[in-house]
Amino acid sequence: MRLLIIGTLNGQIGAATRIALQRGAKVAQVEDISAALNLLRSGKGVDLAMVDVTLDVKALVESLKDERINLPVVACGIGNDARAAVAAIRAGAKEYLPLPPDADLIAAVLEAVAEENHQMLFRDPAMAQVVKLAEQIAPSSASVMITGESGTGKEVMARYVHARSPRSDKPFVSVNCAAIPEQLLESELFGHEKGAFTGAVARRIGKFEEANGGTLLLDEISEMDIRLQAKLLRAIQEREIDRIGGSKPVKVDIRVLATSNRDLAAEVARGTFREDLLFRLNVVNLKLPPLRSRPADIELLATHFAKKYAEVNAVPVRPLAAETLVALKKAPWRGNVRELENAMHRAVLLALGDKIEIEAVRLPDGTALAELVGGEAGPAPGSTAAGAEAALPVAAAGSLVGRALADVERDLIIDTLKHCLGNRTHAANILGISIRTLRNKLKQYTDEGVPVPAANEGPRATA
Repeated sequence: MRLLIIGTLNGQIGAATRIALQRGAKVAQVEDISAALNLLRSGKGVDLAMVDVTLDVKALVESLKDERINLPVVACGIGNDARAAVAAIRAGAKEYLPLPPDADLIAAVLEAVAEENHQMLFRDPAMAQVVKLAEQIAPSSASVMITGESGTGKEVMARYVHARSPRSDKPFVSVNCAAIPEQLLESELFGHEKGAFTGAVARRIGKFEEANGGTLLLDEISEMDIRLQAKLLRAIQEREIDRIGGSKPVKVDIRVLATSNRDLAAEVARGTFREDLLFRLNVVNLKLPPLRSRPADIELLATHFAKKYAEVNAVPVRPLAAETLVALKKAPWRGNVRELENAMHRAVLLALGDKIEIEAVRLPDGTALAELVGGEAGPAPGSTAAGAEAALPVAAAGSLVGRALADVERDLIIDTLKHCLGNRTHAANILGISIRTLRNKLKQYTDEGVPVPAANEGPRATA
């Protein structure tokens, strides 16, 4: 965590600096906005800026935007000055921090705004194999291609490799190739000289130079325009870059990691990715398995996220119900870890009672997880109870000819429910409908005066 403090605030920011240092941050301090911009242009990487609210916060934010420097800003002021806080937020600050500083508040701001939570959590053997390979190659200087579906944790893996390399005490710089417009990416990577193009008001050091001595991550490199790939290839091969508008090359010492959620061999065949660049980057390939292929990780991560978001939202930490865990493991998780994290955040907010029941787990469109996986998950697959229930035949619904479809459906549902001793979950699984559909049908029958077996009651069919 690299923190830039701008201003003095009569010494109060000094106290904030000491707290940040105690929390593991690397801190730089300048007197004014002009000095801050000069420092940022020089390639001194920063993750978060804390600025004295009496300075021109709006000018700082606009200058960062104009010079395409992506940096979150937190305004600081003495006391709870509501007017100053509102003005700072309107000017573009992410947060307002009152001073004198509170240690826990500063720690929370550092984590929330700079998003430094990149913990590698795994338990499944499929993921353990990849992590073992990552640890094996981390001490080398080899380029690494990290592949996998969106949301599998490719950037987390890149940080894991960097942290276990000889460069761990040097910068880790990430560039999202998909998020930066094509015409700006070259400047972002290689920097530019003053006057190189309209808006180049000063020399700007690019990400290659910012990462000098450390690691550069090219995130989603498959999105990079093929014309820029040639310049990238030269920079990686020669270990030197040319700033836009520059007159001489600049030597750099970096290790390059890259990620992609596409099949790059197929992209080469289509002519959208250079084969020589792929060979240069893909010295070692770390292929992250999708979450649906890592069932042991689903339980670990779901429990972790449930605890994390309970603490964030100041609600009780609830364990996951057994049927919730079974359903989570059955879900496809097309968005992988990112989708699971969002689902657990929603579940923490929607959960009632002492546990997180399956009804609390919903998809982004509001659909219940139970519907996605075909009803509530009963006993875990392979359990004696589940096997016994599945093996028993359902009692016949009687002669079908001449009867209304709704009557046949009603008798089938009631008889299946009796067969399952009133267990709604098992009945829904046997019928192939969601638990919500079953409950709606049972409510309809009750309203019509049809006797419905109570939960866990009723004779078992013996046919």
